[in-house]
Amino acid sequence: MEFIDSALPGCRLIRMTPAGDARGYFVRTFCAREFSEQGLNPELAQASYSFNARRGTVRGLHFQAAPQMEDKLVRCVRGAIFDVMVDIRPGSSTFGRWVGYELTEYNHMQLHSVRGFAHGFQTLTDDCVVAYHIAQFYDPQKAAGVRWDDPDIGIDWPLPPTDQSPRDLQLPRLADVDRGALSPFAPAAS
Repeated sequence: MEFIDSALPGCRLIRMTPAGDARGYFVRTFCAREFSEQGLNPELAQASYSFNARRGTVRGLHFQAAPQMEDKLVRCVRGAIFDVMVDIRPGSSTFGRWVGYELTEYNHMQLHSVRGFAHGFQTLTDDCVVAYHIAQFYDPQKAAGVRWDDPDIGIDWPLPPTDQSPRDLQLPRLADVDRGALSPFAPAAS
């Protein structure tokens, strides 16, 4: 695996390295030892999938409120998505900034963030499946989020949105989120 820094400390792209032959390929998506060597949390509390039927679907921007914030690893296992992480750590020099990357079933890229990021994505194809590895357990009482179209964040989504949940459409702007729900900034390990 190759770990690639993004413009936001604490958020990294990870390029998986497939080993293949005429039958296809094998690719390692996670290795606790390599994550530890990179200063990333190697714990895995849960793994989840989301299925997304229609191109243009937007999910997010989601996070768990402090102190339950999540270290998250995301990849697209079918189709293609535009995956976004937003720094929501008060005191961070990149607070409110975002990065976005195309993750596909073929490009062998995944996106990792430490605690203190809101996550969302838009499907670029029909019938997308997105896989998540999360280091902390989900707590429905701590489920939170920020509007996908918050003008202060200014995400440049590649497509007009087609499908969104009623919950996501009611999320607050980042400026209106209770600061107690956000993790204080701690410099990311290098």
